[in-house]
Amino acid sequence: MKLDEIKDRIPEQLYNSLIPTIEKLRPSQNKAIEKGLLERKNLLICTPTASGKTLIAELAMVKSILELKSKAVYIVPLKALANEKFKYFKKTYPYLNIALSIGDLDSTDRYLSTYDLIVCTSEKLDSLIRHHADWLKEIKTIVIDEVHLLNDIGRGPVLEILITMLKDLIKDLQIVALSATIGNPKELSEWLDANLVEDNWRPVELKKGVMFENKIEFKK
Repeated sequence: MKLDEIKDRIPEQLYNSLIPTIEKLRPSQNKAIEKGLLERKNLLICTPTASGKTLIAELAMVKSILELKSKAVYIVPLKALANEKFKYFKKTYPYLNIALSIGDLDSTDRYLSTYDLIVCTSEKLDSLIRHHADWLKEIKTIVIDEVHLLNDIGRGPVLEILITMLKDLIKDLQIVALSATIGNPKELSEWLDANLVEDNWRPVELKKGVMFENKIEFKK
């Protein structure tokens, strides 16, 4: 599917931001659109690294921000990843007010009420909910990166409770969960009430081999 084929289904600003670098959509992106991404359906995206998951998130978030005049939140597990995504989104969408919120866990961060897209860690958003930040009701789209960390002993419980609270707190919330490594995707998609998108395409072929005496023999 070419980007031009969905030109009339996404805001013009979003299309203009993408067309300089993207002409054709990748398999996982096609499947996400077919499963209702642009109709605000919840999605669980389970595809390899570098297969195009971030663009799926961008389509959902920026479309929601521009059309619904709402907020979107991109949740990541690590501060380093939050910084990386924040810089990328700022560069790609200069017309949006984008904030990075990864600091003080004992604050409502009222200044975030003026921002469209907020990149934060799950612990930070959990804190904002518990401190009753009044702008949370303006959120319409949540992206959960590395959602497989639900199974992590340390971060898993926080993320699980966070998702549960968000689903209860915000009506008409679109959830887009991303991961390259999920052992039970069908079960997780049912819990999220999400359509499952699976695909094995990757931009670079993955090869397996054994190294012995400084030589690698790849499996045919």
